[in-house]
Amino acid sequence: MTRKTDETIARFRRPPSLSRRAVVAAGALMLAMPGIAFAQDQRTIKIGVLTDMSSLYADVTGKGSVVATQMAVEDFNAAGKPLKVEVIAADHQNKADVAAGIARKWFDTEGVDMIVDVPNSAVALAVAAIAREKNKVMIASGPSSSDLTGKACSPNTVHWTYDTYALATGAATAVVESGGKNWFTLTADYAFGHAMEQDVRNVVTRTGGKVIGGVRAPLNTQDFSSFLLQAQASGAQVVGLINAGGDTINSIKQAVEFGIPQSGQRLVATVLYVTDVHSLGLKVAQGLQFTESFYWDLNEGTRAWTKRFAPRNDGRYPSALHAGAYASTLHYLKAVSAVGGATDGVAVVDKMKALPTDDPLFGKGSIRVDGRKIHPMFLFQVKTPAESKYPWDYYTVVKSIPPEQVWRPLSEGGCSLVKS
Repeated sequence: MTRKTDETIARFRRPPSLSRRAVVAAGALMLAMPGIAFAQDQRTIKIGVLTDMSSLYADVTGKGSVVATQMAVEDFNAAGKPLKVEVIAADHQNKADVAAGIARKWFDTEGVDMIVDVPNSAVALAVAAIAREKNKVMIASGPSSSDLTGKACSPNTVHWTYDTYALATGAATAVVESGGKNWFTLTADYAFGHAMEQDVRNVVTRTGGKVIGGVRAPLNTQDFSSFLLQAQASGAQVVGLINAGGDTINSIKQAVEFGIPQSGQRLVATVLYVTDVHSLGLKVAQGLQFTESFYWDLNEGTRAWTKRFAPRNDGRYPSALHAGAYASTLHYLKAVSAVGGATDGVAVVDKMKALPTDDPLFGKGSIRVDGRKIHPMFLFQVKTPAESKYPWDYYTVVKSIPPEQVWRPLSEGGCSLVKS
């Protein structure tokens, strides 16, 4: 059943400049999926996927996050004790004010109980504040700022897939230990980039390296030439790309064109998704090391889920953020069922923290008092073209990083929910 609202129709009239892919992706916003009612008088639980459908994070979230959320509802209901659930979606356009307006409307007039995905840390921080004000739930499966479980933590927020601390700890530690001591950072100039830059600097310094320079680039930059020339001129052993999505793709392509990795400077992507590697191609991306929480080819569970997901996502394989949207929604519904309703956001989040997590994509884990979802992370390396044997066969697992080594200690986050 398709549900169209004035909001989604108005938001996605196609301007002439939009690509065909953006228009196709925007169509996902018209998706809505009712679940199965276990009682005739059960109130419908409403989940809003607040995402990027038309810009630099559309491939790693977007339509795929809507599909993943719907799959979570289907799988929960198929497992027994079904709930009546409706999934809606909207494009936040990577603007905090737009996202805040959508969130308020969803909570105040459309009966939304939980917002999931929310890529772009500035957007997520704005929506988290509204969820707390309205006593609703926000599951941050898309953004990465560690502030979401630090100074901006909330009893209404769960941060699922990854964060800047974990990404920095895994990748920067490995690079410094292998000899990459001097760093130059190229940072996306917004909340995510600022948090990641500080986390990278802390890790590099702690492990015996030094950040000798850096530059910040506007979000959704198309031409990185001036920033890359500064990185090249710095003489740093490592150029750390502290960006994501389309910015990562563009900066890597242009760095290769400038000959940065060919000249001996090491290119490190602090955030890299399988969809980025697919867009770049192995010839360009080969050898990159990075930290991530999920890869479709990790085990039988991830492969089986991907086999179901890809046909519904135009044949494109899942990113870690798609996996996060699925797993976090599944756990949310378990908590709602256990509590007996979705009305009290704090009560639902408390139950999410009390219940152990277990799903086919992240395995067994837990959620801490600060809202941080805990699971292992992995250090991956992108394969060479010769090493890749089948479609989307892009990564080699360098090592699995235990939770106690990769996530920020509770005592260091500054979260007000943590009692000393």
